[in-house]
Amino acid sequence: MSKKRESLLENAERLFYENGFHAIGMKRIISESEVALMTMYNHFDSKEDLILEVLKRREDRYFSFLEPSLKESKPINKALSLAEAHMDWILKNGSNGCMMLRAKEEYASMNKEISDTVIAHKRNLISFFQDGGLDSNQATRLAMLFEGATALSEVLEPGEVSKDLMDTVEKLFHE
Repeated sequence: MSKKRESLLENAERLFYENGFHAIGMKRIISESEVALMTMYNHFDSKEDLILEVLKRREDRYFSFLEPSLKESKPINKALSLAEAHMDWILKNGSNGCMMLRAKEEYASMNKEISDTVIAHKRNLISFFQDGGLDSNQATRLAMLFEGATALSEVLEPGEVSKDLMDTVEKLFHE
Protein backbone atom coordinates (compact mmCIF):
# COMPACT_ATOMS: atom_id res chain seq x y z
CA MET A 1 0.00 0.00 0.00
CA SER A 2 1.29 3.45 -0.83
CA LYS A 3 2.37 5.75 2.00
CA LYS A 4 -0.16 8.36 0.91
CA ARG A 5 -3.07 5.91 0.96
CA GLU A 6 -1.94 4.67 4.36
CA SER A 7 -1.75 8.24 5.64
CA LEU A 8 -5.27 8.96 4.37
CA LEU A 9 -6.67 5.86 6.07
CA GLU A 10 -4.87 6.42 9.37
CA ASN A 11 -5.81 10.09 9.61
CA ALA A 12 -9.39 9.50 8.49
CA GLU A 13 -9.86 6.78 11.10
CA ARG A 14 -8.45 8.94 13.87
CA LEU A 15 -10.50 11.98 12.87
CA PHE A 16 -13.73 10.01 12.40
CA TYR A 17 -13.29 8.28 15.75
CA GLU A 18 -12.53 11.52 17.60
CA ASN A 19 -15.15 13.70 15.92
CA GLY A 20 -17.73 11.60 14.10
CA PHE A 21 -18.17 11.13 10.38
CA HIS A 22 -20.25 14.13 9.38
CA ALA A 23 -18.22 16.55 11.50
CA ILE A 24 -15.06 15.82 9.49
CA GLY A 25 -14.76 17.03 5.94
CA MET A 26 -12.46 15.80 3.23
CA LYS A 27 -10.40 19.00 3.39
CA ARG A 28 -9.35 18.25 6.95
CA ILE A 29 -8.47 14.63 6.14
CA ILE A 30 -6.46 15.73 3.12
CA SER A 31 -4.71 18.46 5.11
CA GLU A 32 -3.77 16.22 8.03
CA SER A 33 -2.67 13.47 5.64
CA GLU A 34 -0.53 15.98 3.74
CA VAL A 35 -1.75 14.83 0.34
CA ALA A 36 -3.32 16.59 -2.59
CA LEU A 37 -7.04 16.43 -3.34
CA MET A 38 -6.35 14.44 -6.51
CA THR A 39 -4.29 11.94 -4.53
CA MET A 40 -7.28 11.29 -2.30
CA TYR A 41 -9.56 10.78 -5.28
CA ASN A 42 -6.99 8.53 -6.95
CA HIS A 43 -7.41 6.20 -3.97
CA PHE A 44 -11.09 6.69 -3.05
CA ASP A 45 -14.06 7.66 -5.20
CA SER A 46 -15.86 9.40 -2.35
CA LYS A 47 -15.89 10.07 1.36
CA GLU A 48 -18.21 7.09 1.76
CA ASP A 49 -15.69 4.81 0.01
CA LEU A 50 -13.03 6.06 2.40
CA ILE A 51 -15.33 5.38 5.36
CA LEU A 52 -16.01 1.83 4.15
CA GLU A 53 -12.29 1.12 3.85
CA VAL A 54 -11.63 2.62 7.29
CA LEU A 55 -14.33 0.40 8.81
CA LYS A 56 -13.05 -2.74 7.09
CA ARG A 57 -9.46 -2.08 8.17
CA ARG A 58 -10.53 -1.36 11.74
CA GLU A 59 -12.46 -4.64 11.87
CA ASP A 60 -9.45 -6.55 10.55
CA ARG A 61 -7.15 -4.95 13.13
CA TYR A 62 -9.63 -5.60 15.94
CA PHE A 63 -10.03 -9.27 15.09
CA SER A 64 -6.26 -9.64 14.74
CA PHE A 65 -5.92 -8.04 18.17
CA LEU A 66 -8.36 -10.57 19.66
CA GLU A 67 -7.04 -13.60 17.74
CA PRO A 68 -4.37 -14.71 20.27
CA SER A 69 -7.08 -15.07 22.92
CA LEU A 70 -8.72 -17.87 20.94
CA LYS A 71 -5.81 -20.18 21.78
CA GLU A 72 -7.21 -20.80 25.25
CA SER A 73 -8.82 -24.23 25.44
CA LYS A 74 -11.58 -23.87 28.05
CA PRO A 75 -14.49 -21.56 27.20
CA ILE A 76 -14.13 -19.64 30.48
CA ASN A 77 -10.42 -18.99 29.86
CA LYS A 78 -11.11 -18.08 26.26
CA ALA A 79 -13.86 -15.64 27.26
CA LEU A 80 -11.71 -14.04 29.98
CA SER A 81 -8.78 -13.69 27.59
CA LEU A 82 -11.03 -12.17 24.92
CA ALA A 83 -12.53 -9.76 27.45
CA GLU A 84 -9.08 -8.68 28.60
CA ALA A 85 -8.00 -8.17 24.98
CA HIS A 86 -11.17 -6.17 24.24
CA MET A 87 -10.50 -3.82 27.15
CA ASP A 88 -6.83 -3.54 26.11
CA TRP A 89 -8.10 -2.50 22.66
CA ILE A 90 -10.24 0.21 24.25
CA LEU A 91 -7.37 1.45 26.42
CA LYS A 92 -5.01 1.56 23.42
CA ASN A 93 -7.46 2.94 20.85
CA GLY A 94 -9.59 5.28 22.92
CA SER A 95 -12.82 5.07 24.85
CA ASN A 96 -14.96 7.05 22.47
CA GLY A 97 -17.52 4.32 21.89
CA CYS A 98 -17.98 1.96 18.99
CA MET A 99 -16.86 3.54 15.74
CA MET A 100 -18.94 1.00 13.83
CA LEU A 101 -22.17 1.90 15.59
CA ARG A 102 -21.42 5.59 15.17
CA ALA A 103 -21.09 5.01 11.41
CA LYS A 104 -24.44 3.21 11.36
CA GLU A 105 -26.10 5.97 13.37
CA GLU A 106 -24.78 8.69 11.08
CA TYR A 107 -25.42 6.87 7.80
CA ALA A 108 -28.42 4.60 8.50
CA SER A 109 -30.78 6.50 6.24
CA MET A 110 -28.12 7.82 3.88
CA ASN A 111 -25.90 4.93 2.85
CA LYS A 112 -27.06 1.33 2.94
CA GLU A 113 -23.58 -0.04 2.23
CA ILE A 114 -22.11 1.61 5.33
CA SER A 115 -25.04 0.45 7.44
CA ASP A 116 -24.78 -3.09 6.06
CA THR A 117 -21.02 -3.12 6.75
CA VAL A 118 -21.68 -2.33 10.41
CA ILE A 119 -24.39 -4.97 10.70
CA ALA A 120 -22.04 -7.49 9.11
CA HIS A 121 -19.31 -6.51 11.59
CA LYS A 122 -21.54 -7.28 14.56
CA ARG A 123 -22.48 -10.64 13.05
CA ASN A 124 -18.83 -11.28 12.21
CA LEU A 125 -17.90 -10.73 15.86
CA ILE A 126 -20.31 -13.43 16.99
CA SER A 127 -19.07 -15.75 14.23
CA PHE A 128 -15.47 -14.99 15.20
CA PHE A 129 -16.23 -16.17 18.74
CA GLN A 130 -18.02 -19.28 17.46
CA ASP A 131 -15.22 -20.12 15.04
CA GLY A 132 -12.89 -19.77 18.01
CA GLY A 133 -14.72 -22.45 19.95
CA LEU A 134 -17.54 -20.75 21.84
CA ASP A 135 -21.06 -22.02 21.33
CA SER A 136 -23.77 -19.77 19.88
CA ASN A 137 -25.14 -18.63 23.26
CA GLN A 138 -21.69 -17.96 24.67
CA ALA A 139 -20.67 -16.00 21.58
CA THR A 140 -23.80 -13.85 21.63
CA ARG A 141 -23.53 -13.17 25.35
CA LEU A 142 -19.88 -12.22 25.06
CA ALA A 143 -20.65 -9.86 22.18
CA MET A 144 -23.38 -8.24 24.29
CA LEU A 145 -20.96 -7.79 27.18
CA PHE A 146 -18.38 -6.24 24.86
CA GLU A 147 -20.96 -3.78 23.52
CA GLY A 148 -21.91 -2.75 27.05
CA ALA A 149 -18.29 -2.42 28.15
CA THR A 150 -17.51 -0.30 25.10
CA ALA A 151 -20.45 2.01 25.80
CA LEU A 152 -19.72 2.31 29.52
CA SER A 153 -16.06 3.07 28.82
CA GLU A 154 -17.24 6.32 27.23
CA VAL A 155 -18.61 7.61 30.52
CA LEU A 156 -16.90 5.58 33.25
CA GLU A 157 -13.25 4.94 33.91
CA PRO A 158 -12.22 2.11 31.54
CA GLY A 159 -10.14 0.37 34.22
CA GLU A 160 -13.22 0.01 36.42
CA VAL A 161 -15.30 -1.15 33.46
CA SER A 162 -12.61 -3.73 32.74
CA LYS A 163 -12.78 -5.13 36.28
CA ASP A 164 -16.57 -5.37 36.10
CA LEU A 165 -16.43 -6.99 32.66
CA MET A 166 -13.97 -9.61 33.88
CA ASP A 167 -16.13 -10.35 36.95
CA THR A 168 -19.26 -10.67 34.80
CA VAL A 169 -17.55 -12.93 32.25
CA GLU A 170 -16.22 -15.15 35.03
CA LYS A 171 -19.69 -15.52 36.58
CA LEU A 172 -21.42 -16.04 33.24
CA PHE A 173 -18.93 -18.60 31.92
CA HIS A 174 -18.28 -20.38 35.21
CA GLU A 175 -18.48 -24.07 34.59
